[in-house]
Amino acid sequence: MTGNITHTISMAQFRQLFPVSDCINVGDDFCVIDMRYDKNLNILKHPCRFDGYLVFFCVSGRVRMTVNLTDFDVVEDSLFINFPGDIITVPELDDSQKESLHFIVMAMTREYMSGMKVNMPQLMSRGIALLRNPCLVLTGEEKAIAKKYLELASDILRSNLLYKRECITSLLSSLFYLDGGVIESRMNDAKAKAELAVADRSKVVFDRFISVVSEYHTQERGMAFYADKLCLTPKYLSKLVKAASGRSAPDWIDAYVMLEAKNMLKYSDMPIKEIVSRLNFPNPSTFHKFFKANTGITPLQYRKK
Repeated sequence: MTGNITHTISMAQFRQLFPVSDCINVGDDFCVIDMRYDKNLNILKHPCRFDGYLVFFCVSGRVRMTVNLTDFDVVEDSLFINFPGDIITVPELDDSQKESLHFIVMAMTREYMSGMKVNMPQLMSRGIALLRNPCLVLTGEEKAIAKKYLELASDILRSNLLYKRECITSLLSSLFYLDGGVIESRMNDAKAKAELAVADRSKVVFDRFISVVSEYHTQERGMAFYADKLCLTPKYLSKLVKAASGRSAPDWIDAYVMLEAKNMLKYSDMPIKEIVSRLNFPNPSTFHKFFKANTGITPLQYRKK
């Protein structure tokens, strides 16, 4: 175990989760995986991060993923994009889900992505919508084109072509613009629908609230702090968050703190006293009560699970 705050999966570790025959790659920073259920995927039952970019195309089956505390159903013909830093969890699958699960996955490191000729600021200038909903169900036309890209990428990787890496890099640059077009299309559709309705202030405030909580939850847990950041009263902020999400604002703050606490306990060897300090609890007793109230077990019991 290491002293990392969260469990981060590197490209090398990710590739080791799958049989060699199902993974084709160019170098150590990009690969395409024909993914079916494997017991090694149980590592995703606990919250973790992948230190790079993941693009999942669901060929068949259905699975629920939790990304940054929000649940998404990944279904047949859907495209799911995971960004560096996202905290992802996949719960235990039942036997029928395991049997039908089939994904094509492209994984690439940050370094590989940075070397591609893609104008990411252009593609992501309105990308907050993608961060809120990273799962897109493709139309028949989009699916057919995406399938051709994946097949061509696999053929290139399996070939003995010269400049294979350069070929793949150019192909991926094109693929990201394809994805960008799909995202832009969805956003335009959503905008057209939104213009027919009154703007929902509670949703706007909730999105801002979650953004601030994700940044400061290891430092601050009080409602007054977040209300001040959003220039609202604590009472009004609580009302808007409850209306938008069905959960209270303190629940969301506690959920983010619990996520970090679980990661520290599960994937680090830090003493609990240090975890208490990193999460800005006044003393171990307060942290112990907080953790047990949210999980029903003590921090030490959770670490030993």
